[in-house]
Amino acid sequence: MTGTPKELTVTAQQGDYKVVIGTGLLQQASSWLTSILNPKTSLMIVYDAKLESLGYVKTLEQSLKKEFVNVYSFAVESGESSKSLQHAARLYSAFLAAGLDRRSAVLALGGGVIGDLAGFAAATFMRGIDFVQIPTTLLAHDASIGGKVAINLPEGKNLVGAFHAPRLVLYDVATLQTLPLYERSSGLAEAIKHGVIYDPELFAYIEEHVEPILLGDSDALTHLLYQSCKVKAKIVSQDERESGIRAFLNFGHTIGHAIEALQYGYYTHGAAVAIGMIYETKIARRLGKIDVEFEDRLRVLLEKAQLPTSLPAEQKSKEAIDALIEHMRRDKKAHSRSLPFILPERLGTVSFEASVDEAVVRQVLAD
Repeated sequence: MTGTPKELTVTAQQGDYKVVIGTGLLQQASSWLTSILNPKTSLMIVYDAKLESLGYVKTLEQSLKKEFVNVYSFAVESGESSKSLQHAARLYSAFLAAGLDRRSAVLALGGGVIGDLAGFAAATFMRGIDFVQIPTTLLAHDASIGGKVAINLPEGKNLVGAFHAPRLVLYDVATLQTLPLYERSSGLAEAIKHGVIYDPELFAYIEEHVEPILLGDSDALTHLLYQSCKVKAKIVSQDERESGIRAFLNFGHTIGHAIEALQYGYYTHGAAVAIGMIYETKIARRLGKIDVEFEDRLRVLLEKAQLPTSLPAEQKSKEAIDALIEHMRRDKKAHSRSLPFILPERLGTVSFEASVDEAVVRQVLAD
């Protein structure tokens, strides 16, 4: 697909920023960045090491060097293990070695891990420098908008972080066409979530176009990204600091994060969230909030998207469920070790349940 890129605007305390979605945006990066940054600004591209062989790093560097004098790059290994204090420290050292200062900017080229790590480093280096998101995965469309950046601790995901809004989100759809199928599948989970919590029309679009999306069709991906990012932009513009409706974006994540943390390497983030959405829908059904027809419709779509909808039998032992529940009690939404959940009431509407009885959660996980 060619033509004029699609644009959204996100409202943020640090300043409003654009989300730009289209093809060929890596080649056009310099023109987009000069609209928000001085050409004398020093730029550090923090990128996923596996992207080097695809040519994306070179393409971005060549574009930026047309307008910016000082452009540096730093590779980070793929995987959740890179979201650590140790890797953040390596970035700080690289920033200092390159001579970055408070007027410099960090560009995150890659998926959600790179965006989180680079964004956290930008938020904390010299008390905060500018930051640009350039996501290259479908999954990252959720994480790249909203300014939440974080690293992990051994005790759990995203426990050390900040709110640091990007100056720009530049989404080149062409980068999604080189993804393996399982990564497009994983990314679809977050778009399906946006449909459940806010936008029934988006949910219906995915039902009708799941096959071309998985196959990497440019038109289908562009429309999906625009509509899904629009949901995220609307929500975070209303509630940047997660004091209200932004918490709805955590549907599927209370259980999903616990699964991911305890089974990392076995489940992608999207797969873990897909399982979490089904189990959290089951909780809603047991509490009388939703009917079985909605659960069945959600399960069918997730399966069409080639996502799992249940834990295997060996992960339903009492010991395994104990570990999941203990991890959920450390969730950022939890207070006094409660079990909080975002629960669907109908397609497009969810609510926050501050504390669900542990017996109900155990029954659902063991089912």
